[in-house]
Amino acid sequence: MLVLALDLSWRPVRLRGWLWRLADCLALAVRAGAAAPRPEAASLARFEALVLPHLDAAYNLARYLTGSADAAGDAVQEAMLRAFRGFAGYRGGEPRAWLLAIVRNCCRAWAGARRGQPGPLPDDEDAPLPEDPADSPETALLRRREAVAVRAAIAALPPVYREVLVLRELEDLSYQQIAAVVEAPMGTVMSRLARARALFRRAWESQPQEALP
Repeated sequence: MLVLALDLSWRPVRLRGWLWRLADCLALAVRAGAAAPRPEAASLARFEALVLPHLDAAYNLARYLTGSADAAGDAVQEAMLRAFRGFAGYRGGEPRAWLLAIVRNCCRAWAGARRGQPGPLPDDEDAPLPEDPADSPETALLRRREAVAVRAAIAALPPVYREVLVLRELEDLSYQQIAAVVEAPMGTVMSRLARARALFRRAWESQPQEALP
C-alpha cells in the first residue's frame, strides 16, 4: 500500500511529559490506590528500558482505535499502569506487542463503556505531521492533504479491520505479533488484513477527486 508510506503516526504531545519517566507512573499508581510492594530498582529499570520506548506506538494505536486525542490519552495512561502493575508476570517475548495488547484491551473497554453514546468529536490537536525541509510549500501542502485523506479512510474502517491495518502498515508488526495483540489465529489476521486493505482501497478510490492530492 504505497499510499501508507506517509508518516501517519499520531504523536502523544501531552502524554510524553507525563509518561516518559517511570516515577510518574509510580506516583499515579499511588494516587489510584494501588497496593503493591515497591518493586526493586532493577525491575523498574527493566520496565523503563523495555516498555516505555513503545509509548508512541501505544498512543498511535489508541488514537486510531478511539478517534479522540483525549480518549487515546486516557487509554494509554490506563494501559501503562496496567503494564506496570502486571510487569512481574511478564515472561519475555516482544514487549511492544505485549504493551499494544494491553492498549487494545483498554480501548475496547472504553468503547464498551461508550456504547450508545455519541461518538468522539473529531479533533486535530495532534494533526501536524513532520515535513521534509526540502519540500516546497506546494509539496508540503500536498503531503498534508494526502495524510488527512488517508487518516480519514483508515478511521472509516470497522474497528476489527482498522486495528490490523494500523498494526501491520503503520506499526510494522509481523502477522505473529498481530495475532498475539488481537488474540486471533494467524490465518484470521491475514484474512482480516486482506479485507482491511480492500476496504481501504475502495474508500480511497471513492473519495472526490478534489479531496485527493
